[in-house]
Amino acid sequence: MSEKHNASNPNQEDDNQNWYSSWFDTPYYHILYKDRNYREAQIFMDNLTHYLNLPENANVLDLACGKGRHSIYLNQLGYNVLGADLSENSIAEASKNSNETLHFKVHDMREPFEEKFDAIFNLFTSFGYFENDDDNLTTLKAIKESLSEYGFAVIDFMNVTQVIETLVPEEVKTVDEIDFHIKRYVEDGHIFKEIDFEDQGRKYHFTEKVKALTLKDFQDLMDEAGIYLLDIFGDYKLKKFHKTESERLIMIFK
Repeated sequence: MSEKHNASNPNQEDDNQNWYSSWFDTPYYHILYKDRNYREAQIFMDNLTHYLNLPENANVLDLACGKGRHSIYLNQLGYNVLGADLSENSIAEASKNSNETLHFKVHDMREPFEEKFDAIFNLFTSFGYFENDDDNLTTLKAIKESLSEYGFAVIDFMNVTQVIETLVPEEVKTVDEIDFHIKRYVEDGHIFKEIDFEDQGRKYHFTEKVKALTLKDFQDLMDEAGIYLLDIFGDYKLKKFHKTESERLIMIFK
């Protein structure tokens, strides 16, 4: 699980209202995950936009966009793109790439947008890390409200069943001469990742936490939100979803 989730910093008092801004805003988050396969991500976005048959100059929202790499690629495909993220640092970095058809803004995904979008993408497990589980439903409702009449939304989540079955309890990952000691476990319906490391004589500890949402969990939330689930895929090539084998849970809805 190499994605964006709950974080807390031992050097600060725990603040459950604010945890999601600490880990993402540190340079270490980007160091640890610098080897992500962005070519695979681009192929995924190629497949996705082709499947959705988005019109030329479609308005696309990249929700939880981080530093905007995928927003930039979607813009290169010819779409009008808004990248939104809660992290002010990430948006400041992403905004260096702004142009007439590519913009970025700090935004809480629980809040709907005034403008409407032809497509809303929430990619690479950028969902399910709120402290209050009710916020997951609030987020889905906000996505629905932000879609145009003919718009589609996509949530790309991990396949919880497969992740739990293949969970690596402990490992050490060395990046840029920093040894990241990683522990993973499942507790209280969430998947946790404890990250400990030392840099320049200072010790750091972060905790990632994501709600272990299954397809049925999403279906129940979507029913409650008045959302229609159109299609489900199991990987970035848009192959059929298999509960125990698929790496991803990719849901198309409106």
